[in-house]
Amino acid sequence: MPKQVTEMLKGILEGIVLAILGRRSAYGYEITAELRERGFADIAEGTIYALLTRIEQRGLVDVAKVPSEKGPPRKVYALNAAGRTALEEFWATYDLLATRLAGLRDDAAGTTTTIQERP
Repeated sequence: MPKQVTEMLKGILEGIVLAILGRRSAYGYEITAELRERGFADIAEGTIYALLTRIEQRGLVDVAKVPSEKGPPRKVYALNAAGRTALEEFWATYDLLATRLAGLRDDAAGTTTTIQERP
């Protein structure tokens, strides 16, 4: 993965994980596996576990220990009300930035020529 993609991804990875947990509860390995299935293969599993610890400490998820057939119990993360609010804020911010970036790209390509001047 190019360095620029890696750097941009660092800024939105929490939102991506919240989006996954917004669909269903999951444990760390399941989240990593889904990220890989969606083309984010270069994200280290340790990065996801560190992020899960941070969002747990911030109170964005509820955690349940579920018995595992292999080894110790798994920590299963589920988005709670605070996490859903954070996810909504993430998508609103993402949409705002995506719109502004698209405008910049269009301006650079010459497809949009209107720029409002400030008084």
